[in-house]
Amino acid sequence: MKKTLILLLLLISLPSFASYILVPMDAESQKNHLKAYGITYWTLEKQLKVKWLLNYRGGSFLLPDTEDIQRECQIRGVSFEVISDSKTESILQEISSPSKNMEAVVLEKAPKIAVYTPKGKLPWDDAVTMVLTYAEIPYETVYDEEVLNDALLLYDWLHLHHEDFTGQYGKFYRNYKTAAWYIEEKKEAEALASKLGYSKVSLEKLDVAKKIRDYVIGGGFMFAMCSATDSFDIALSADGVDICEPMFDGDASSPNYQSKIDYSHTFAFKNYTLERNPNVYEFSSIDMTQKRQIPKETDYFTLMDFSAKWDPVPTMLCQNHTALVKGFMGQTTAFTRDEIKSNVLVMGENKTNGEARYIHGIKGKGFFTFYGGHDPEDYTHRVGDPRTELDLHPTSPGYRLILNNVLFPAAKKKKQKT
Repeated sequence: MKKTLILLLLLISLPSFASYILVPMDAESQKNHLKAYGITYWTLEKQLKVKWLLNYRGGSFLLPDTEDIQRECQIRGVSFEVISDSKTESILQEISSPSKNMEAVVLEKAPKIAVYTPKGKLPWDDAVTMVLTYAEIPYETVYDEEVLNDALLLYDWLHLHHEDFTGQYGKFYRNYKTAAWYIEEKKEAEALASKLGYSKVSLEKLDVAKKIRDYVIGGGFMFAMCSATDSFDIALSADGVDICEPMFDGDASSPNYQSKIDYSHTFAFKNYTLERNPNVYEFSSIDMTQKRQIPKETDYFTLMDFSAKWDPVPTMLCQNHTALVKGFMGQTTAFTRDEIKSNVLVMGENKTNGEARYIHGIKGKGFFTFYGGHDPEDYTHRVGDPRTELDLHPTSPGYRLILNNVLFPAAKKKKQKT
């Protein structure tokens, strides 16, 4: 009888059994931020719900406690903490306090991901495919034929590879017109346009851009980096206008085409001036690359601080373990502030240079995010440069911004208040 009583007292004094896994995302506790997103996605694939704890320890994830999830965290090298019911309740109460700029957002379903990219492109040509592969988040590739055949309806999230939607082949003409890869890519693009029934690549790319536009308006989420951002808007604004010089499409451009640009068709940009010279590696005044006077050592941009409870969408997209992110270059590095529409949110900026690096907006029922630059861990990525090894950058703040966007469609949506 006495032994039974002692045993009961010991059981009562033991802490309650753990029932949640906390994946911390602060700088001090997490040794692999990028793979932590993969763990979260993997959990959602198991049809388990996750809570994204916005602004709590760098935007941590709260997962159900199972042996499988613990084992997967250990295999992938992701830091985690097993916490009790009472500790979980305490954290959620702290987050719910009106005095705290925090929120717990439920992630419900693993989004189906598509990357718009030419066949044969290597995964390390693009930061998004590289980080998806590193984080072990599955994706499928689509290109013009699939887009024109409405394949985007199968996906929740679409990334635009570093594409030129204007039909000017990336404005690489001056430096690479005699390069074998440039000649081959131009030939392949023309053959594909012809196969799909178009007389010009620019006309085919315009129709692709319109299909992507309709996908977003219908409720899709589009993410784009580097030249896919401004060239997409430029293509939409030049509908019915030939902005390509003869070396690109075989005939002259429309006379005085700048005056015929319709900014009402664009997602993010307004009042920009197109670069007419085919020998200049630039599409328009949207991009800040040629206007920058920032040394690499001081090239950083600041993430904006939003209200987690009132504006959960931009708060989600800005989750990080630092508010200061290293800058990086690309064909389109950053966006001229004065040429961004007033209904588009600037989420990351370099105030000293008057440039926006990271912007987000709503189009119809869908969302889009534009992120300037090519590779967050390769400052001046050039054609032929070696791939970035993400094993050397597992806590990259710049890459975290990409993965915030990947998880965003999984969230149970709350109406944005501002």
